[in-house]
Amino acid sequence: MTEKLILDVCCGLRAMWFNKTHPNAIYHDKRIREKGFDDLRPNFSIKPDIQGNWDNLPFEDNLFKLVVMDPPHIVTKEDSHRMVKYYGHLEKDTWRQDIKKGFDECWRVLDLYGVLIFKWSEASIKKKELLSVLEREPLFGHPNGSRVPCHWLTFMKTEE
Repeated sequence: MTEKLILDVCCGLRAMWFNKTHPNAIYHDKRIREKGFDDLRPNFSIKPDIQGNWDNLPFEDNLFKLVVMDPPHIVTKEDSHRMVKYYGHLEKDTWRQDIKKGFDECWRVLDLYGVLIFKWSEASIKKKELLSVLEREPLFGHPNGSRVPCHWLTFMKTEE
């Protein structure tokens, strides 16, 4: 799969993708859910190309030109909530370490001058707190003070 240029590290339902089987992408997620896991949307499934955790990606350093990270946004232990069924959840006591490990691992597999797109919803955690955890400044995205609850942040890996 090394000919692939794009990594979606927590693909889930692939909801943001126009082409859900893009030939240049590897879809990765820790969860697999067969069709029917949600009664209201019986055709939904979560079927990554590669199953695994985001904190230990099975790829070489500097491999991908584009990495997409759309991690879970909700801090809860409740698995019955529809959004948690679709997108997973974060643990209250470990979300900072978990997000940081995942982001750092995405950064490791991102090629020099590659782009990392990070999608974040302020459902449980504000963007400002998230950015303090990531310890990197995005190039652009929704500005501070934006009232939209969902943020797209763009990072580029450059020589440091």
